[in-house]
Amino acid sequence: MRVAVGSDERTGLTDFVIDELRRRGHEVELFGPLAGVEREWAEVGREVAEAVAGGRCDEGILFCWTGTGACIAANKVPGVRAALCVDAETARGARKWNHANVLVMSLRLTSEPVAKEILDAWFSTPYGEEEFDVRNVRRIEELERRYGRDT
Repeated sequence: MRVAVGSDERTGLTDFVIDELRRRGHEVELFGPLAGVEREWAEVGREVAEAVAGGRCDEGILFCWTGTGACIAANKVPGVRAALCVDAETARGARKWNHANVLVMSLRLTSEPVAKEILDAWFSTPYGEEEFDVRNVRRIEELERRYGRDT
């Protein structure tokens, strides 16, 4: 799987997650300071989201200090369902119920052991196929169509 990974700063956590993704056999495309390019969180969020929405990458992982700003920015790109996950259960729910395709983690709150648990949950949980799950993802897609790119 090709995973877009971006952050507005490079930290021990970002390096740990990149190494962990590669260890799991994923191909990683880096954005922002992780790729040696200065970018702020909104720009990095957009770039990762566009890589996922455009099909260049299968999924994305974003970081910023709280995780909130990068998540908001990524969710402005139609086709992206970014989820700020602080634990494995949130990651599982985001995948199952929301069909989330961009994982967002807080640089401030996330330890390496918790990040590993989040990655385990994220990559082992398929999108939910129950009517409830599918119906609500369709509702999100309708919101994207209704409000377009400028939301």
